[in-house]
Amino acid sequence: MTSGDVSGATLFLTIVRHRKSEILWIEANGIEVRKLDYTQPPPLTEGEIESFLKEARTARFCSLNKDGTIHAAPVLFRHENGQIMIITPAASRKAKNVKRNGKVSILIDTEQPPPRGVLIYGKAELRYPRTRDEYLTEATRVYEKYMPRERAECMAQGMYKITQGVEIIVKPKHIVSFDYSKDAVYPTA
Repeated sequence: MTSGDVSGATLFLTIVRHRKSEILWIEANGIEVRKLDYTQPPPLTEGEIESFLKEARTARFCSLNKDGTIHAAPVLFRHENGQIMIITPAASRKAKNVKRNGKVSILIDTEQPPPRGVLIYGKAELRYPRTRDEYLTEATRVYEKYMPRERAECMAQGMYKITQGVEIIVKPKHIVSFDYSKDAVYPTA
């Protein structure tokens, strides 16, 4: 708390800090003057990230189009051994972009407030299944996160019948997480 004299009146300032140097808000004589100039809320812990990636539903997969624009698409995914696996048609925009430039970003977040999520910056590679059974096994492993195994197997078989599939494997280079439920300011903003 700091005090000073302004035109004969005493001014009491309370400065609330987050992460040592970032000022979140200032109170002047008990009246709050907000300053939300920080951009990153508290992160998830490593354990929370692991749990979140196992529970999370839809990811947003971002890759670079030939013309330099960003292609963003919702995808089903599986998180295993520190990597993200996605099944997609080999002729999809995602696969074509990864083939040309493997730099990708994936956002996996909650759909309800308070926002929580993980943003992965990584290098993607295409892996073409060698056999029908290999494709069905990998596709089923991704789909069964979202539905019962029997239905996941049916979906994988149906996709195999209509298109050649490819697995996109993303190896994270940098991970950023956020959890606004841990933020002291967000709920009152």
